Amino acid sequence: MAKKPDPRLKRVGVSGYNKPKRTPNHPTKSHVVVAKGKGCENGKVIRFGQQGVSGAGKNPKSEKDKARRKSFKARHAKNIAKGPCSAAYWANKVKW
Repeated sequence: MAKKPDPRLKRVGVSGYNKPKRTPNHPTKSHVVVAKGKGCENGKVIRFGQQGVSGAGKNPKSEKDKARRKSFKARHAKNIAKGPCSAAYWANKVKW
């Protein structure tokens, strides 16, 4: 018997598990992902990132942006380490 596709994937409009997507029309969160991994084996909808705010990016040029990126990673290090079931993990991966 074939498994039914997860309705959460269609509802949030992502192409598959662990595939983040921008949500420009969401009032507060900038991205969504249906995460699947250690701790959330059945999948979990995670919304992350503040709407309208860009991260410093993967390759920050200015000292201010470098400091911003470093501060984010330090502030959220414990939560990033929790893996793909935490919003901080996805914010770190996608926005920073």
